[in-house]
Amino acid sequence: MPLSMASAGKPNVIKKVGGKEATRKFLENLGFVTGGMVTVVSQTGGNLIVNVKDSRVAIGRDMANKIIV
Repeated sequence: MPLSMASAGKPNVIKKVGGKEATRKFLENLGFVTGGMVTVVSQTGGNLIVNVKDSRVAIGRDMANKIIV
């Protein structure tokens, strides 16, 4: 399922990062890599705040839909 549908507070394993090459590189630089752990902290207005690699990152729903957990 896409990260945008994941429930808050539950750790998830990233199975796939989709999108165009530039989008994938951008997300990988933020720490969204296949096999990595990601936890949704909160969702507000379609935007997500997530914990990834000991950092909090805010991403939009369109980016979150490209991350499959």
